[in-house]
Amino acid sequence: MKKRDLEKMLGLEGWWLLRQGGGHELWTNGEHTVAVPRHREIAEYTARVILRKARMNPGIKQHR
Repeated sequence: MKKRDLEKMLGLEGWWLLRQGGGHELWTNGEHTVAVPRHREIAEYTARVILRKARMNPGIKQHR
């Protein structure tokens, strides 16, 4: 999965970028955080795990 597609999905679930590190970015919903690898392509399994956590702990939904 492309990283920008994952970022878009996280944003729609109410998550935002907290900070960037060396190899990962930390995304948060204000209560929970999840690490997202800083690669153009993210393995499907890894992307599914990140999205599952985001959907189990939704933040404030953005209307677009």
